[in-house]
Amino acid sequence: MSVLHEPHEMREASPRSLIAVVAILIANALALTLATAPFTKLLGAGAGAVPAAFHGLTAFLYLFVGTIGLYLGWRLLTGRIRAFADLQLLATEAATFPFRAICFGNWLHIYYRAPIPESPRAYFVKNVPAVHGIFFEFKEFTALFTLPLMVCAAFLLSKYGVQILERPWLRYTIAVLLGLAFFYLVIAFGLGAAVTKLKPA
Repeated sequence: MSVLHEPHEMREASPRSLIAVVAILIANALALTLATAPFTKLLGAGAGAVPAAFHGLTAFLYLFVGTIGLYLGWRLLTGRIRAFADLQLLATEAATFPFRAICFGNWLHIYYRAPIPESPRAYFVKNVPAVHGIFFEFKEFTALFTLPLMVCAAFLLSKYGVQILERPWLRYTIAVLLGLAFFYLVIAFGLGAAVTKLKPA
């Protein structure tokens, strides 16, 4: 069967499509952000406002992409997926979001742990140690799981392609990887948002 007559859902994702999806996501996120919030309000007054904005925006976008990935992972698990090429594309893109969020998070971490009495870490350790231990330390290390989980899922989808549909153990493995990545993402996102509200960097 020629590529022209191949069903859309069984085609491999093309690099051009991936680049287009990334560009559209970034453009939409920036346009929406700038249209709905004054730039100065978006950044805030804290010393870590710029890395916090980038870290939060990346995590917010990843939440959208991860939700779609969770749905497609469920369809893959049940053997009823039709948009297989979309899953390949989405998993590849989703694997870049944890990396970006971690990079911006490490940048923000400098301000969180600044050796000054006004830093969020110093404030929490002195006043509410549980917030530092659970809302930040636990969240920080939990979030790191999302990167290897998504990279593994993207690698398997890329390596085996449509053969995955014929191999139940591969379908289950990828679905579990996507589900776990989303689970850790939601924990990290919720706790990170809570820390920001309690004491911004």
